[in-house]
Amino acid sequence: MILTAKTIVTGDGETVLRGHAVRIDATGKIAEVSPRQALAAAHPEEQILDFGDATILPGLIDMHIHLGSYIHYPDALRFNDHLIAYKALYAAQSALTVGVTTVRDMSSDHLLCEKLRYAGQKGYVTIPRIFHCDRGLTMTGGHGDQITNLKNECEVADGVDEIRKVIRKQLRAGADWIKLMSSHRVMTRPEYTQEELNAAVEETHRLERKCAIHAGVGPSVGMAIEAGFDTIEHATYLTLEQAAEMKRKGLAWIPTIITYTDAYDRYKDADGNPGPDAPLPVRSFWSFFKSAAESYKTNFKAIYDLGVTIAAGTDMVLFGAPPAPVAKELAFMVDYGISPVQAIRLGTHNGAKLLDIENSVGLVKAGLNADLLVCDGDASADIRSLQRVRRVLMSGKTVYRPEAPEC
Repeated sequence: MILTAKTIVTGDGETVLRGHAVRIDATGKIAEVSPRQALAAAHPEEQILDFGDATILPGLIDMHIHLGSYIHYPDALRFNDHLIAYKALYAAQSALTVGVTTVRDMSSDHLLCEKLRYAGQKGYVTIPRIFHCDRGLTMTGGHGDQITNLKNECEVADGVDEIRKVIRKQLRAGADWIKLMSSHRVMTRPEYTQEELNAAVEETHRLERKCAIHAGVGPSVGMAIEAGFDTIEHATYLTLEQAAEMKRKGLAWIPTIITYTDAYDRYKDADGNPGPDAPLPVRSFWSFFKSAAESYKTNFKAIYDLGVTIAAGTDMVLFGAPPAPVAKELAFMVDYGISPVQAIRLGTHNGAKLLDIENSVGLVKAGLNADLLVCDGDASADIRSLQRVRRVLMSGKTVYRPEAPEC
């Protein structure tokens, strides 16, 4: 099969091809990316799907998602293991409809993502590729412990020895990553001690895995950088000095701009205060949501220009939030100063590299799996064209297409 469109954005942050096509072989891999006429002439037997004034690019990667999260739902008390599983399946399938073909779940109920992934491998369901950390680690009374009784997304671990033991348990249960929670929305109060954070990184790396940390504010970000977590989630008030140290140590930033900015934009009134429809979690931390939105807008481009590795994550857990809106996260990044082609790399290839699957997905490149997104318009010029999905493929197989007739 040959796919062609006016534009191909390869995902490397630079390359835009015009008048080219992608040939997918019988194994679901990209066999060739070449000028359309030459490719069609060399393979006259192949079916050609011409999407016209559209863009072909790699499937998007959401590096921060919570497939099973329901804590902010108005009917949260009615959720049990069965309903959580249905909700996670719905979230995973919804991700495909917005072009997301790989996700990293950053804490859901124990074994939920492991079993959902296995269901996909067995062919029971069609879902994105899943990487997960099983449950996040939190200190007693820390961010995550306050809600542990209502959901099973975090596990309490205090002290160096207990943290090491819980990390081993998580990996035994099939976790691909380890995640720690180190702060809530309080500007000056870190949670885990430096000794505990250092031990978590050392143990995870000793067992040849990677680790992430929820470090939203204040000193917790600096402590996370000192410990050497592979990815730092949120880091809402990341300074240029901290970002420079991240680059030096080879650490990556998952800013999750949309997490706070979307809620602030959606619920603010004309005076910048929470409107009447703002849910309690947003209303309770309104000043944080507002200052977070302003901080990302002010600092993102300067941090990007330092050369820090950045990838896209969404962390959308509020009731009514859109599923896996990576395309909208990338739109914020473009609004804040980078080009659409640069942003697409952050939403594709960079995530693949952090997940150590860059030799399988994340680029439109011969030899990689044909995980592809086709969207209307020229995504190299208009990042919002990513939100106009025409077709989504995983390993060459169509996993989503709108109901409207098309080629």
